[in-house]
Amino acid sequence: MKTLFALGVWCLLLVLCWPLAILALLAWPLVWLVSLPFRLVGITFSALFAFLRALLMLPARLLGGGGRPLAA
Repeated sequence: MKTLFALGVWCLLLVLCWPLAILALLAWPLVWLVSLPFRLVGITFSALFAFLRALLMLPARLLGGGGRPLAA
């Protein structure tokens, strides 16, 4: 659905201002390449925070705190 919406917006932009639509089409791979390191940093920090949360909650889970059950 998101892709269909983006395609519709691009087609509308193509009708209204075709040079800008062509520029957007050509610039999209460059924007994706620039944003890739930020995505990797986000994934790394997400994993780090999940690890820290699991580490801090470990004593409570071992003592039988009212958390979610361990995966079987």
